[in-house]
Amino acid sequence: MQANIMLLTINDDFCGLDMNAPLGVSEMVRGLPIFTEDGDRMTSVIAYVYKNHSLAFVGTKSGKLKKIRVDGPTNSALEYEIVQVVDTGPILRDMAFSVDHEHLYLMSEKQLTRVPVESCGQYKTCSECLGSGDPHCGWCVLHNTCTRKERCERSSEPRRFASEMKQCVRLTVHPNNISVSQYNVLLVLETYNVPELSAGVNCTFEDLSEMDGLVVGNQIQCISPAAKEVPQIVMENGDHHIVQLQLKSKETGMTFASTSFVFYNCSVHNSCLSCVESPYRCHWCKYRHVCTHDPRSCSFQEGRVKLPEDCPQLLQADKILVPVEVIKPITLKAKNLPQPQSGQRGYECILNIQGNEQRVPALRFNSSSVQCQNTSYSYEGMEINSLPVELTVVWNGNFNIDNPAQNKVHLYKCGAMRDSCGLCLKADPDFECGWCEGQNQCTLKHHCPVQENQWLELSGTRGKCTNPRITDIIPVTGPREGGTKVTIRGENLGLEFRDIASHVKVAGVECKPLVEGYIPAEQIVCEMGEAKPSQHAGFVEICVAECKPEFMARSSQLYYFMMLTLSDLKPKRGPVSGGTQVTITGTNLNAGSNVVVTFGQQPCLFYRRSAMHIVCNTTASDEGFEKVKVSVRVDKAKIHQELQFEYMEDPTILRIEPEWSIFSGNTPIAVWGTHLDLIQNPQIRAKHGGKEHVNVCEVQNATEMTCQAPALAVDPNHQSELTERPEEFGFILDNVQSLLILNKTNFTYYPNPVFEAFNPSGILELKPGTPIILKGKNLIPPVAGGNAKLNYTVLIGEKPCAVTVSDVQLLCESPNLIGRHKVMARVGGLEFSPGMVYISPDSPLSLPAIVSIAVAGGLLIIFIVAVLIAYKRKSRESDLTLKRLQMQMDNLESRVALECKEAFAELQTDIHELTSDLDGAGIPFLDYRTYTMRVLFPGIEDHPVLRDLEVPGYRQERVEKGLKLFAQLINNKVFLLSFIRTLESQRSFSMRDRGNVASLIMTVLQSKLEYATDVLKQLLADLIDKNLESKNHPKLLLRRTESVAEKMLTNWFTFLLYKFLKECAGEPLFSLFCAIKQQMEKGPIDSITGEARYSLSEDKLIRQQIDYKTLVLSCVNPDNVNSPEIPVKILNCDTITQVKEKILDAIFKNVPCSHRPKAADMDLEWRQASGARMILQDEDITTKIENDWKRLNTLVHYQVPDGSVVALVSKQVTAYNAVNNSTVSRTSASKYENMIRYTGSPDSLRSRTPMITPDLESGVKMWHLVKNHEHGDQKEGDRGSKMVSEIYLTRLLATKGTLQKFVDDLFETIFSTAHRGSALPLAIKYMFDFLDEQADKHNIHDPHVRHTWKSNCLPLRFWVNMIKNPQFVFDIHKNSITDACLSVVAQTFMDSCSTSEHRLGKDSPSNKLLYAKDIPSYKNWVERYYSDIGKMPAISDQDMNAYLAEQSRMHMNEFNTMSALSEIYSYVGKYSEEILGALDQDDQAGKQKLAYKLEQVITLMSIDS
Repeated sequence: MQANIMLLTINDDFCGLDMNAPLGVSEMVRGLPIFTEDGDRMTSVIAYVYKNHSLAFVGTKSGKLKKIRVDGPTNSALEYEIVQVVDTGPILRDMAFSVDHEHLYLMSEKQLTRVPVESCGQYKTCSECLGSGDPHCGWCVLHNTCTRKERCERSSEPRRFASEMKQCVRLTVHPNNISVSQYNVLLVLETYNVPELSAGVNCTFEDLSEMDGLVVGNQIQCISPAAKEVPQIVMENGDHHIVQLQLKSKETGMTFASTSFVFYNCSVHNSCLSCVESPYRCHWCKYRHVCTHDPRSCSFQEGRVKLPEDCPQLLQADKILVPVEVIKPITLKAKNLPQPQSGQRGYECILNIQGNEQRVPALRFNSSSVQCQNTSYSYEGMEINSLPVELTVVWNGNFNIDNPAQNKVHLYKCGAMRDSCGLCLKADPDFECGWCEGQNQCTLKHHCPVQENQWLELSGTRGKCTNPRITDIIPVTGPREGGTKVTIRGENLGLEFRDIASHVKVAGVECKPLVEGYIPAEQIVCEMGEAKPSQHAGFVEICVAECKPEFMARSSQLYYFMMLTLSDLKPKRGPVSGGTQVTITGTNLNAGSNVVVTFGQQPCLFYRRSAMHIVCNTTASDEGFEKVKVSVRVDKAKIHQELQFEYMEDPTILRIEPEWSIFSGNTPIAVWGTHLDLIQNPQIRAKHGGKEHVNVCEVQNATEMTCQAPALAVDPNHQSELTERPEEFGFILDNVQSLLILNKTNFTYYPNPVFEAFNPSGILELKPGTPIILKGKNLIPPVAGGNAKLNYTVLIGEKPCAVTVSDVQLLCESPNLIGRHKVMARVGGLEFSPGMVYISPDSPLSLPAIVSIAVAGGLLIIFIVAVLIAYKRKSRESDLTLKRLQMQMDNLESRVALECKEAFAELQTDIHELTSDLDGAGIPFLDYRTYTMRVLFPGIEDHPVLRDLEVPGYRQERVEKGLKLFAQLINNKVFLLSFIRTLESQRSFSMRDRGNVASLIMTVLQSKLEYATDVLKQLLADLIDKNLESKNHPKLLLRRTESVAEKMLTNWFTFLLYKFLKECAGEPLFSLFCAIKQQMEKGPIDSITGEARYSLSEDKLIRQQIDYKTLVLSCVNPDNVNSPEIPVKILNCDTITQVKEKILDAIFKNVPCSHRPKAADMDLEWRQASGARMILQDEDITTKIENDWKRLNTLVHYQVPDGSVVALVSKQVTAYNAVNNSTVSRTSASKYENMIRYTGSPDSLRSRTPMITPDLESGVKMWHLVKNHEHGDQKEGDRGSKMVSEIYLTRLLATKGTLQKFVDDLFETIFSTAHRGSALPLAIKYMFDFLDEQADKHNIHDPHVRHTWKSNCLPLRFWVNMIKNPQFVFDIHKNSITDACLSVVAQTFMDSCSTSEHRLGKDSPSNKLLYAKDIPSYKNWVERYYSDIGKMPAISDQDMNAYLAEQSRMHMNEFNTMSALSEIYSYVGKYSEEILGALDQDDQAGKQKLAYKLEQVITLMSIDS
């Protein structure tokens, strides 16, 4: 064939040929649809080729992206994934791939979205991954993930990457089940499709255990778990426990294959059948009554059972009947019954009767028969005539014999629910019940008295009951024509149908009994014959079997024959489809038993009837539209009356308007059609999502009706903002089927209107006349025509208001109301209240209001004049009183001012003297060891960590070896953390124990501070995590010492800040202590209550005027009698002990407290000018006693004048005889001293404030300056000055002012980063940086929280402790008043570190009010201090470690490590099981065999080893 090639000139005029030949084809190109979508329209598409697969990505109208794979022209496309990309709106037309084709960019109206081309990671198993259909995805075997091939490591090697389903790893295990009592069994795992495992593999039994697997070819050998790792299996969970046996690659650490493995527990089975029928290898030991996996554990061969038929069991028995209260045995057939062995008990039967267990001895005749011995049984109540009872046969106490047939014993009572002879004889013949005529009750024969012919039984010659009785007949009226079925109820109405078959008459007419209605003895149903015209009424008469008097009965009711008539029917017409409810009226229409109504040929379905009405429902007519005759039949009577009913054409629906509603329905719909007036109860319906809703309609006339729209079944939680169309929409018009679903309607539902609440409080305040605006959405449905209106009703209180509607708000003209009213909006079936409105009145006043105001005003003026006159008179009197008070106040004010001035001047001079004495060497610092011991173990003087370890010689070597091993464990971070966490989780591990363990660990780690710091950081990090997890407020972190970490932190600072205390902070702290002590001793201090004239603490303030004088006594120097006497300032109101203490302070002012003599060991001797010497004491025979109050002796009591010479002499134990008569022989030690002697060392933790305890012998109470306020003996007059005691609170201010400089100095030293050439301790910067790191890690950016953490960590943990307890740092003695003042300073210090604002008022505690003005500036210091530390360069771990190593080296041998380890070990002893358990569960501990090492330690340390 010759091709004709003709070149064409294509110019501007060229318009193509008829076949577009320039493209070179002569046939049409046809497209094949490979994917169609009906529901969610496609809006955009893009495609690319990946590894020979064409992939199309389709965007849709609802914002989804569909991923579709096309494998060729013949195959259809596979839609393998749908992703919802945007929430609302369609995806726009343009889409684009990223350069590497790994992402796709999509646009919607409002956003640009990047979507990965594949999301393989969502598939978690190999089969899901390869079954997903996504060609990008394959299974990376050893990494156990679904991914692209190029992202899987070494994927080119064989079997490391699966791209087809058949390449997925499979695993089988043999054996695949073992008993829980088998340990360390060798398991062989067959693997398929597994890559080479040269790096090794682990076998894991879920969380039970993990061990190395041995790879042998394509088999892996594992060992089943050891004894303590096997799961516990208890009865409730069945007899087995399935775990996943997983293979984990050592190369990747990932599980790459798993299979189910079963642990079974035979011993949970407690019956032979359940044991041997178990799918596992379980055997039953017949004589031990246990189930086991190991048949060898059965005591002897014949006792082993493996097959169900060999189990001891009861066989199926006929019904076992036992009458109540009759003694009889129960014999049971069985097989394989075991013979009890020596020492085992015999057989018993157990019957569980109504919850009570009855045990009866039983006899085993042989292996196939057992008998429950002679016994009688009973049960409660006469409502049950036969009670089935569980029967169990046991031997040896509780060994059950299986009862697979579930044989039961039936206990029965003849007399229960059988009150008549007929009911009695009707009972099951096996019961052997009969009627005892003498007693008129149903009994067993031997319970009936023995006279002849007393007992009737069914099988006997006299098996008939006498005295039948009729109790009821239904109906009692019927037509003469007969056919009525009469039901006769009563007693003894024969036992067989033939007894009554021919002897029933009703009102003299034969009535034929029907077999199907007969209930023996109780009921006869018979059909009436025709009555003669002469018969009108009569009784029912029957004979049972024979018509003798004793077998005849007559009813008490009469039966009447009636004439039935009809008069009318309504309605007279209805649709041809039927369903019309017609009511026929007449007389006696309730007679007879059966009614049939027909309309022409069609039945009318009977509904109900009464004497005057019959109601029935028409059925569809076959004959079309016509009038038909109505006929009614009652039994055999046909009622003659000409009534007609007309079948009309079915109604039709022509139009409905509007064709929309809202989801909740109940909007009005107008309906037009034909013949609508035929329908009695028209309804409208809508079906959606399988649920139907119906609403009512009201007919206006034949062509119109109005309906309320039905609701649409939309899930209220997922009410979409989209419109919905119901699946079916139509009308229920009687039986008209054609209108149930309207096909030609487009009825649409729109979202419900939604209103917003007025505001959070729910109350809107308005002026009268202001419109009320209700905001919302969907208020106007977006109907196509745009003229949609919903009918809104808005009620303000009870009143409606005029409404204007827009799409987002309703405007309501508020009615003329004032006050508070509830607003209620109604639309469709919805009601919503956005809240209340409060309309405030501003209306002009009415005339009555004006009059009443004027009257009230006049009365008010008269009243005011009267008050003014009275006031004038009163004010004259009060002026005088005021002047008096003014003078008193002026006096008081000048006294306070004077007191402040004097006190300050005095203190300045004293402190000047004091500071001049205190050059650096003068401060009595404690050495490092004593200082740390007092902080770490407060109150314990001679702690074991200061002594050598004490162990009996024969154990010494073992214990030392054990403790060295234990030391290695303590130095292992995994062990130490596990140890601390385990202790903290024990409930019996108290707060005190926590502190003790923290201190002991720190003493052991004193020489390894780098390690201690590392552990501390880990514990603090855990504590922070725990605090945030438990949803506590983050500010509570480190607030209280509730964990080991918190006490360790205190101890860490204690170790590292000693140098700083010595060089910097010690001096201002010591100055403050001395200043407080000096200032307190300036004024009187009550030696019993501890109250003082000068105090910072309100609780310790003497609140009354004490008159006192300062004396200067000359004291002989005890060390050198010839040196000049030392002047000492004393108050004349001081007790003798107080005088001694002041003298000791003066003489030994540069001697540390512990090196001074004690006041209690010295006597005070007054050397008078006459040469007489007198020993002064707190108590002697000159002591004054008034009304049970004994006052301690003071210098005033002894009348010691200013300038007297005194001396301190050592106490003599022998009686000391006075020089002259005026002295008093002194007792060896006064009672009072015994009473207040301090316990422990002079610097014991808290100097005890002595209590006022009455002397037990005499009932006398001690006092010094003030009597204790709790004792009521104190008269007002005893209170010194008469002023109000609160007036003395100004003394707190005086004392505070005096001490201000020292408090400021201390705070300034602590809260500044540069101190007289000494740098900020590294520990502080390091710890603060650590806390900041933790806050960053947990995203805590609240500066208050960070500030609080730092405050809780350093000021609260360390400084407050030092301020309150200077005796931890210095060798001093602190008395109770100094302690109280230091507590106030410490509280102020804490308040300065807090970020929360303290609202102060008149009820605030005085210590807060005292420093209220200073705290803001202190807070600024703290904030500046924290901020300066934050700005300092971070400390490298290298520098910090060097610093810690230096600190460790300096104090290497301060504590005895062995003793400390021994103390820590005591906790291991107490909680060894829990600690070992925790180590077993810890993977790392398992790798390091820590549990084994600890067990070694326990063995070495145990006493009996």
